Amino acid sequence: MGLLKIINGTLITPYRYIRAGTVVMQDGVILGVHERDVDVPDATTLNAGGQYVAPGFIDIHVHGGGGHDFMDGTEEAFLKIAELHARYGTTALVPTTLTAEKEDLLQTLDVYERANLKNSRGATFLGIHLEGPYFAQSQRGAQDPRYIRNPDPKEYEEILAYSPSIVRWSAAPELPGAIPFGRRLREKGILAAVAHTDAIYEDVLLAYENGYSLATHLYSAMSGVTRRNAFRYAGVIESAFLLDMDVEIIADGVHLPAPLLKLVYKIKGADRTALITDAMRAAGMPEGVSTLGSLKNGLTVIVEDGVAKLPDRTAFAGSVATTNQLVRNMVQMADVSLLDAVRMASTTPARIMGVDSRKGVLAPGKDADLVIFDENITIDTTIINGKIVYSKMTTNL
Repeated sequence: MGLLKIINGTLITPYRYIRAGTVVMQDGVILGVHERDVDVPDATTLNAGGQYVAPGFIDIHVHGGGGHDFMDGTEEAFLKIAELHARYGTTALVPTTLTAEKEDLLQTLDVYERANLKNSRGATFLGIHLEGPYFAQSQRGAQDPRYIRNPDPKEYEEILAYSPSIVRWSAAPELPGAIPFGRRLREKGILAAVAHTDAIYEDVLLAYENGYSLATHLYSAMSGVTRRNAFRYAGVIESAFLLDMDVEIIADGVHLPAPLLKLVYKIKGADRTALITDAMRAAGMPEGVSTLGSLKNGLTVIVEDGVAKLPDRTAFAGSVATTNQLVRNMVQMADVSLLDAVRMASTTPARIMGVDSRKGVLAPGKDADLVIFDENITIDTTIINGKIVYSKMTTNL
């Protein structure tokens, strides 16, 4: 945690590159970002070899990786997932649950708080994302239908009082009770997100006015234009485009093909779009049979073609993406500049989660969370809180 200096890197700032730049950090904080090498006595020097140096990637929606799921209910699962994603450039993440019984959610919150105290080798935890259980059955996707229900104040007030670690909660806004639920989340400073929903524009507008500010995995498990009694109605997708909502997208190239990645970027732009993995336990693992959710009562899935599928192959059942893959896809498939692709993986998610005062850009005073990668967005080094947690390069240490 002493002085560390990165030299000879192409630094990625929000609006420009700095060629042959230098970053100096100490005790987990960036001290300086320079256009040339600077003399820093007693600093350990890391030569980036001309590669890119960017703010660390922030994944605000992830379920697992490396053979583990946050719903497994063990500290080991939390820690191993954090370590796995750090290898691919993630320096901070939001552990995400699946729809479950209240007791399982409370247990996951307990485990999170214990694991958070021990997490020193992986991506930093930013708090828990409860994805469900307040969803539309018609848009449940791979969520277990046994646990889907409407918002119940008695239940969610107990959960909210149980733990201070909840930072976002996704729900379907058209459900009975969903609007006061959104208002309650806003009162608590918790991000309310629209998800797994068959809402129409009028529902989403009301939700937006009452605290819902993010569309969870845009296009996945949500309504588009629909017809009722011959009349057309805008769905959640169109509503997210029309309103000043933030959106997150699974940019794995499978959930959203190139034309949709381009469309989201064209309409919402880099400042309103966060890249997420939505990764399940098979991320970073070989293809084959896996489990979505906990090992105890999860859903058997098949991982092939770079995505998890239901056994009958009728629908996707989760992503196996890593954050560097998201950035690569936006550049190579969606023709987005590297500056904007990195912004969508760092600056924008930091702002959405309210941690932009300390994360998301290369600037003095920010947390020393950085990633070094090559032209193909292959991760070379991940630095979290000023500490090298992963490196494959031959360093000048």
